[in-house]
This record gives sequence, C-alpha cells and structure tokens, in this order.
Amino acid sequence: MILAGDIGGTNTRLILVRAGGTPHDRVFDRRYSSREPGGLAPILERFLAEAPGRPIAAAFGVAGPVLDGRAVGTNLGFSVDERELANLLKIDRVAVRNDLQTTGYGVSWLRDDQVYVLNAGTVRPGNAALIAAGTGLGESILVARERGFTPLPSEGGHAEFAPRDDLQDALLRHLRGRFGAVSWERVVSGPGLVNLHGFLRTLPGREEIAQAEAEFARRDAAEVISSFGIDGRSPLCAESVALFVRLYGAEAGNLALKALALGGVFVGGGIAPKILPALVRLGFFEAFCGNGVLADLLRTIPVRVILEPDSSLLGAAALALEAAQAP
Repeated sequence: MILAGDIGGTNTRLILVRAGGTPHDRVFDRRYSSREPGGLAPILERFLAEAPGRPIAAAFGVAGPVLDGRAVGTNLGFSVDERELANLLKIDRVAVRNDLQTTGYGVSWLRDDQVYVLNAGTVRPGNAALIAAGTGLGESILVARERGFTPLPSEGGHAEFAPRDDLQDALLRHLRGRFGAVSWERVVSGPGLVNLHGFLRTLPGREEIAQAEAEFARRDAAEVISSFGIDGRSPLCAESVALFVRLYGAEAGNLALKALALGGVFVGGGIAPKILPALVRLGFFEAFCGNGVLADLLRTIPVRVILEPDSSLLGAAALALEAAQAP
C-alpha cells in the first residue's frame, strides 16, 4: 500500500491506496485535527496503529511553501520534512509538496463527475495550467509528460495586477493607496473579494443593504459577499462578485498564454465550486478570452472547474504511486 496525505491548517487527511492501483483505489481513510499537540508525528502514529498495513511509499501536500523537502505550513505550528517522515515511516520513498502542486499531479486522474466544463474546447497534446483562488491565489504550469503532468512550483499569484478598463484602473489606484504594490492575489482570492467590495462602496451611489451589514458583524466577509451577491439580495455584493469573476477569468487567460495551455486550464481552490453559477453566467470565459491578439486561440482551450474537494489528496496519491513504481 501507499500513503497519501493532505495537511491543512485545520485538518489533516490521510489515506492508504492499493499499490499497483490508481489514486481512486482507497482502502483506508482518516481525518484528524492539524492542531493536535506534537505536530504530524503523533497523527501518523495513530493512523498507522489503526491501518490495515504499512506503506511502501508516501506523499504529502502541505498548505505552504516547500523548500528542499521541508514545509512549514502557512497556518501550521509544525514543519513537515521528507527526511523526518522517512525515518518515522521506515521507508525511503517520501515526497512533500505544496498542496497546489499535489493538485496538479491529480488533475489527469479527475473523473468527469469531479469537474465542471466551462469550455469544452479542443484537448491537444501540450502543457496545461492550474489556477486556484482561496485564501490566496495559487498558480502552476503543468508540464506535459507521457502520463499526466508535472506541476511546476510558482508564486504567480503575487505577480502584479494589470487592469483592463477604467473601473479596474480606479481599482488599482485604490489598492495601491492601501498596499503599495498590488498583486493578482489582492483581487482574486477570498480577501481579494473583500477588497473589491471595499473599493466599490467608495464609488458614488453604492451603499450596502442593512441585512448584509448585519451579517458582516457575524460571519466571514467573503462568504457574506458571495451569498448576498449570487442570489442578488445585495446589488453591491452582486457587483463585487461580477467584478471578481471577470478578474478571475482574465488572470486564468493570462496563465493559459504563459503556459500555452493546449492541454487545458483547471480552475481549483475552494472558491470556484461555491460560486459556480456566477462563473457560468457572469463572464468568466469572456474575460478568459479577453486578450485581443490571441483571443481566437484562447477560445479553443478547454477550461474545467475542479469540483472534487480532495483533489490535493488525489494528487498526493498519484505522486506516491509513481514513487512506489519507480526503479
């Protein structure tokens, strides 16, 4: 068997997958709190004590940057180190990757019911791309290989934001006054949606409804804007969501061009499935194709939203299976 893990700031998910099978062939599955004392080691010890066998290879996706096989999760109080895990598990095939990278390893294993097709396009041999808005904005070029893709590490979400129209010009000036340099993550992420709402309400004639204002005091602001915007209860929230969708589509198109993503663009992260109706009807794909010079090429690129919440875990399993089968 092989071991795969997805280690987030709140939960750690661990699975065993049958060696020689596919990432979908799970035989054992557990979820733990990532905030348990002692870090990952006692979690793994509990898992192995309950598991029906020992792994011969392992891979982990971690919510944070990974350098030289070691990750300190953005919201974790402990590190995840390949060498320490190899000693603990008593195996020499252990991989630790950023969770966006593990998602990239898993995209070629996604079933039809685990994606929503925004644009069928024409799938051709070549690279693909992954963009994922959540707490931040993750991006990766997926380099084509004989089976699936190799995801390249990237901090593309921190590249500078480029406006396309007068409203976005004003948005850039507003955010520059707050943050100095303005990255795409400042506008395409959960906090980015809040930034958009804050900018729009500075414009003449924009006022928030009392019900939404009351909810802001009780709930996460991005969730309030999304829910009140998608169902149309708040015109200001609806305008914020529509602007977010256009910006998300524009940066996805930028990434498609940088990767020459003939193999498709995958939209991951936690936000896209929650606002899927808005992505469909509020201009994501139109903004994706907004590059004047290569718009016709962009219209042929497949675009799929990842609906599977365990896509990082699926990719970690794919990576561990590769490690187990390597000479």
